[in-house]
Amino acid sequence: MEFYTFMRQLADSWALVGLALAFFMVFVVIIRPGATALQNDAANIPFRDDSIEREIPSATATQTEDAK
Repeated sequence: MEFYTFMRQLADSWALVGLALAFFMVFVVIIRPGATALQNDAANIPFRDDSIEREIPSATATQTEDAK
């Protein structure tokens, strides 16, 4: 058996098994019962600062200051 043929068979079989196992492991980590709180926290990251009222300078305020 040539080296290339051996490596090709190894990649076709064991690499496929390894990638499938990695996929299922990631899937299990995502759907585990304790992950819900962490997933909800990560999902709400963009909205954390929405409750803070910020003073946004308007364009009219800048124009009136420039006119003085």
